Amino acid sequence: MTGSQTPLPAGTPSVRRGPRFRAWLLEGLSERSARHPGPHATLPQEHVGHSWWRVMCLTGVDYFSTLGYQPGIAALAAGLLSPLATLVLLALTLFGALPVYRRVARESPHGQGSIAMLERLLPGWAGKLLVLVLLGFAATDFMITITLSAADASAHVAENPFAPSWLHGAGVWITLVLLAALGGIFLKGFKEAIGIAVVLVGVYLSLNVVVLGDAVVRIATHPGDFHDWWSAATREHSSPLAMIGIALLVFPKLALGMSGFETGVAVMPQVRGAESDTYERPAGRIRDTRTLLTTAAVIMSCFLLLSSVATTLLIPQSAFKAGGPANGRALAFLAHAELGQAFGTIYDVSTIAILWFAGASALAGLLNLVPRYLPRYGMAPEWAGAVRPLVLTFMAIAVAITAYFDASVDAQSGAYATGVLVLMLSASFASTVAVHRRGRRAATAGFGVITAVFAYTVVANVVERPDGIKIALLFIVTIMISSLASRVHRAFELRTVDVTLDAEAERLVAHAAQAGPLRIVANEPQEHTAAEYRAKEAAQRADTHIPADSPVLFLEVFVRDSSEFSSDVAVRGDTKHGVHRLRVQGPTVPNTIAAVLLELRDRTEEVPHVYFNWTEGDPFGHLVRFLVFGDGEVAPVTREVLRRAEPDPSRRPRVHVG
Repeated sequence: MTGSQTPLPAGTPSVRRGPRFRAWLLEGLSERSARHPGPHATLPQEHVGHSWWRVMCLTGVDYFSTLGYQPGIAALAAGLLSPLATLVLLALTLFGALPVYRRVARESPHGQGSIAMLERLLPGWAGKLLVLVLLGFAATDFMITITLSAADASAHVAENPFAPSWLHGAGVWITLVLLAALGGIFLKGFKEAIGIAVVLVGVYLSLNVVVLGDAVVRIATHPGDFHDWWSAATREHSSPLAMIGIALLVFPKLALGMSGFETGVAVMPQVRGAESDTYERPAGRIRDTRTLLTTAAVIMSCFLLLSSVATTLLIPQSAFKAGGPANGRALAFLAHAELGQAFGTIYDVSTIAILWFAGASALAGLLNLVPRYLPRYGMAPEWAGAVRPLVLTFMAIAVAITAYFDASVDAQSGAYATGVLVLMLSASFASTVAVHRRGRRAATAGFGVITAVFAYTVVANVVERPDGIKIALLFIVTIMISSLASRVHRAFELRTVDVTLDAEAERLVAHAAQAGPLRIVANEPQEHTAAEYRAKEAAQRADTHIPADSPVLFLEVFVRDSSEFSSDVAVRGDTKHGVHRLRVQGPTVPNTIAAVLLELRDRTEEVPHVYFNWTEGDPFGHLVRFLVFGDGEVAPVTREVLRRAEPDPSRRPRVHVG
């Protein structure tokens, strides 16, 4: 059963009767969560998946593409100490982020990630609000991935020596064109593209091997470059110990080099796993995903270290500054300078392609993440079930971010790092709690230390570059307001997936139906004495004129978790003190009563009657109680839910209040 406000699938008469643009915009509208097209889409059950290394390329378009801008950002952040700061980052990657996300893969094998782990830790509204906050940081991560990648791609376009002169200084407009092309692809329909990802990652990493291999040879054959770097570093800093200390302080600015882990667990449904895998026990998928994460981390660590050393030793520090030829494109600068303009142009094209596809991957991640949670909470507007309105919304946000940051890679890196680091902090905390609940003290201590390190990194990044937390707070506030408004708007839907009766409930209903339409007395679910039941029945018969010869059934609803929006309803029947009772659990009292009444109507083929007492108190206060705690003034809300669920008054259960 669904309420009258449930989004309708495309092709229904109400959609066809609307304007043509509206029908196109809402094409595919449904309540299915996380089934949007794109690289991270949840797959149908018959999908057999892909080899882990192919899926690694899918997450690699996000992870490996950071080589396009990470070395330049590291040089700006740490200067001559960039290699040392990168070593600290690699230690955190291999001994911090990697163990955490290997645990996340075990705990959440169907692509939900660390957000789902934390959702399970906190019941009720606290868990829902935490998820909304984390969605804000996830939106920051993915949205800045889109805009930063496009901005860096535009830098590679504008700085290419074969580019027309009018493209120089047009970074904002190039970025906006790339964003428009990205949105256009998704509006047309973007399908799973692992094959494209494999080609892009393969070509891009191969070209980087050539660039970095050439750099290593040059450094090895000209040891004076290393000595010049070390002399300059020691002149700036008093001792090697001071260098290490500064590297520890500045490494949070390099944290965007760990951006691929959350994507790595998001693509888990794409991994084939073993033939013996089941949905409940996907051991092969977990094993292969952990192999994926480890392999990607090792590959990226090698590239990051080599790129940091090569760019620091071979590129003048002045070239990394804003407007400099190496700003946002350090490895491309080396490719042009050391391997020629033709090879450099090929490298630029490859970089632009993988950066653009990283934006596509991030947008697909957003299109999967938002419907995975918000519709289940009742916290998404109806149009959020369709891809195109979401694409237009995200593209408008991307344009605003690009304009705000003037398409600057350096300016956006703080916001990007904030989103990445908060998600990693949440993942490490969730992993700590998970192993603690299993009684593994050593693992708890280890994950606790990692959590503390990530907490320091988050705080340091926010203090140094507050733009990231400002963008994240903007996303969080927007998600909170729109989600709660949607929850209020949809509060009077039926909100019940399925209603079942146990054998005793079926017997009681069948026996009562022999005397005519069912007479249901809504009752508080607490245990009652025989005298209280008799007094309740007598009062209802007197106040609402229940026929003396009609038997009554008491319906008692227990609110299980009022933060849940919809659920299955199981009705249990019993007899106590000679009173026949139907007892049920649900997220709200009135919506659950309405669902049970409609089920009883369909079973008995007669319209049932339900009887309430008026509740004393402030009506507004009762409305708030209904929205937050699921009870409040039950009678009028039950009637409103029934009115929306059943448009035919002759078939609508009758509501009596005395």
